[in-house]
Amino acid sequence: MSVVPSSAVATSSAPVGAGVGPLLRGWREQRRVSQLELALRAGSSARHISFVETGRSRPSEEMVLRLAEHLDVPVRERNALLLAAGYAPHYPETPLDDPSMGALREGVERLIQGYEPYPALVVDARYDVLAANRGIALLLDGVPDRLLVPPLNAMRLTLHPEGLAPRIRNLRAWRDHLLAQMDRQIALLRSAPLRALYEEVAAYPVPERDPAEDGGSTGPPLPFALPLRIEHEGRVLSFVSSISTFNTPMDVTVAELAVETFLPADPATAKYLHSLHP
Repeated sequence: MSVVPSSAVATSSAPVGAGVGPLLRGWREQRRVSQLELALRAGSSARHISFVETGRSRPSEEMVLRLAEHLDVPVRERNALLLAAGYAPHYPETPLDDPSMGALREGVERLIQGYEPYPALVVDARYDVLAANRGIALLLDGVPDRLLVPPLNAMRLTLHPEGLAPRIRNLRAWRDHLLAQMDRQIALLRSAPLRALYEEVAAYPVPERDPAEDGGSTGPPLPFALPLRIEHEGRVLSFVSSISTFNTPMDVTVAELAVETFLPADPATAKYLHSLHP
């Protein structure tokens, strides 16, 4: 599948009209960093950090960016801090279908296609699917068409009672893993749309207990990672997943991209996938 632009654009949750001081204080407290520690990291003084947070001192543009860097503030929220301080945004937000993103689109598509026959996909900050390979298409066999209308959402497709959920043998454990992942993202991005998605998928019905994993390629328990165990045409396929992001992104769009890959967790799953795509 080709890389496509997402129709959902994440927005900063910074309060309208809030000064940069309270916003910086909020990030510092969330990171559990003292004013003194932040000052030492940023080459400043605790007194100056205090003055910035209380509005007694207006930080320079360079200082805002430096503090945001040491507080690991997401790129989108760094722009919000700059606006609150009276400066122009520093990081552009280029649509993924912009001609300047051609090399990125080609590289990402080549990456996930090269991962075949194993599943791989690319999502944005709201878990909308921007690209997927044939391995993902295989897992989506049987999902109703109405759930496959773009923009596809990875969380909704996975946990919806008409999506993949009925075929996931360890649904309760996998659901807990996904909800915890979303919860961490909400704390990091402070995104109202992401919070709404969380509340939606968390409200989907869940069985009191998972089906007994009797047969199929479930393999032995994996002490190093929680597997996704999913039925496909009478088999139980087992995967472990990993998520990759871009280092030091200089664009909001790129900063919010994530590539998720699924590696077979047992030889039977690997053999089956290779038999479908020699």
